[in-house]
Amino acid sequence: MSPTIVNLVYLVAGILFILGIKGLTKPTTAVRGNMLSAIGMLIAVTVTLLDSEVVNFAYILAGALAGSLIGAVMALRIQMTSVPQMVALLNGFGGGASLTIALAEYFSVLDVDAKSFSDLLVPVALHSGAFGVAEEGTVALISIALTVLIGAVTLTGSLVAFAKLQGLIKKSHGLPGGPIGNGLILVGALVALGCLIVNPGQAVLILSLVAIALLLGLFLVMPIGGADMPVVIALLNSYSGIAAALAGFILGNTVLIVAGSLVGTSGLILTRIMCVAMNRSLANVLLGKMAASGDIVDADEIYAGKVTSAQPDEVAMMLEAAKRVVIVPGYGMAMAQAQHAVRELADAMQAKGIDVEYGIHPVAGRMPGHMNVLLAEAEVPYDKLIEMDRINPTFEDTDIVIVIGANDVTNPMARESEGSPIYGMPILNVDKAKNVVVIKRSLSPGFSGLPNPLFAMDHTLMVYGDGKKAVIEMTTALNQA
Repeated sequence: MSPTIVNLVYLVAGILFILGIKGLTKPTTAVRGNMLSAIGMLIAVTVTLLDSEVVNFAYILAGALAGSLIGAVMALRIQMTSVPQMVALLNGFGGGASLTIALAEYFSVLDVDAKSFSDLLVPVALHSGAFGVAEEGTVALISIALTVLIGAVTLTGSLVAFAKLQGLIKKSHGLPGGPIGNGLILVGALVALGCLIVNPGQAVLILSLVAIALLLGLFLVMPIGGADMPVVIALLNSYSGIAAALAGFILGNTVLIVAGSLVGTSGLILTRIMCVAMNRSLANVLLGKMAASGDIVDADEIYAGKVTSAQPDEVAMMLEAAKRVVIVPGYGMAMAQAQHAVRELADAMQAKGIDVEYGIHPVAGRMPGHMNVLLAEAEVPYDKLIEMDRINPTFEDTDIVIVIGANDVTNPMARESEGSPIYGMPILNVDKAKNVVVIKRSLSPGFSGLPNPLFAMDHTLMVYGDGKKAVIEMTTALNQA
């Protein structure tokens, strides 16, 4: 194909990627944005195949069919509560794909009889004419080494994130010295990378780099607790994009560079937003240490004799007299799959003239935007989803706050207990409301492992049991009133 036509089609694909990412910023346009991005990728893949010297299309077709079948089954069978795990896996697959591209490109040009690795890299990529033979080979080699490093870190880091979210890894483990240990592994990876550039013909160096990078990804994520997974997922997503962009440099593929750059930069922006929401340092995220251990808090001292429970019909009686109610969803709502029941409760309250809004914490759940996705699935109007900074000043004028499964993001210890691991984390100030109703199976702690003093406050009522069942019973009692 003509290079002009190829580049023109790549430009169209890049524009579709940008429009797709823009569409993903709002639930109302997310489906369209996802479709635009998918169309852009289909166009890019098709043109790349037609423009390349493909040895056997049968293998490519077989891989595409197998991948499509697996992807379709996963998409249709996946529960909304498991979407974070799926995202973590997809991030890992992206990093693994970039890793294998880099290794394949390295070994395809490695020849012990060659005078220099640079001579062999000339036909591989970067034919801009701006580099001489040696310079071009060095740039390509650096791209390969960086792709190996970032791709391997993304692969194992994402697999660990998946295992932690799935409950396969219940404890956090790390190297002695924490960030210092991770830093030493990173130094070792950079040393291996430098040695590879100096001695490109030594295959043992790139294999060493792979091994060290895989360990680095493992120990970067292992110490991080479940409460911090939204930040980790955003960061690993960025890593997968950066690895893809570097793979684009190796292959000399413009659209892969563009797509990877878009994913990498948007992921970094999202990581920054998540860090602010969690009151974490990006440097600590990169080093695998995101929260201080803090002092051990005795739950009995906080809860003993102070917790008041209630039944759903009693809460319904309170709702009849309310003028303004704020619903605060959390991972417990996702686990109970109660989003549709919550929407029905809100409709019942609005039918009685009650003003209902939803308070959304940016890291509620297990991935960025988790609650937005769940409530959008239940067709909750987007203008009813109020972000933390906007909803917090209104709690003092709120008659009732209904908390469904949100724990750490409503814990007052984040404001008041300096020794707490979550101290300084911005939270939803639901304790400022006139009355608080918490729907929860038990008094068990959230991801941080901390008790929540909110549950023992005088104006808080605990409704124990399955979130969906409790909400349905409230709706029934309210409709019968």
